[in-house]
Amino acid sequence: MNYFLAKTDPETYSIDDLEREARTVWDGVTNPQAVRAIRQMHPGDRVFIYHSGGVSAIVGMAVVRSAPRDDPKNPKSAVVDLEFMQRLEPPVTLAEIKQTRQFDDWALVRQGRLSTMPAPEKFAAWMRKRYPKVKI
Repeated sequence: MNYFLAKTDPETYSIDDLEREARTVWDGVTNPQAVRAIRQMHPGDRVFIYHSGGVSAIVGMAVVRSAPRDDPKNPKSAVVDLEFMQRLEPPVTLAEIKQTRQFDDWALVRQGRLSTMPAPEKFAAWMRKRYPKVKI
């Protein structure tokens, strides 16, 4: 299993929307590096859902439910189906992640505008310790 992080503006599509809908097509990604991350996803992979803007934080978990495919609206992009898993209470803020200094080489810390990216296993392990009752 691999881990990814997907950013969303909560005013456009929030963890509330994902929870209510249960499943969604993750689309709208145009940055070539972020599109590559989507193309690396496989069914069963876990995705940290991150709200950007306002309080920047990881607010929940999703699981990949489809193989990546071309975005029918944009042939240079890709989409994947995500299914809601759970919320993370309390959310993990970007400030908290940066304070650890353990993830300074991760794109989340280095490339603030990148919308979708792989998440390192060491981050998933850190999150498992932080949320021992959550299936990460």
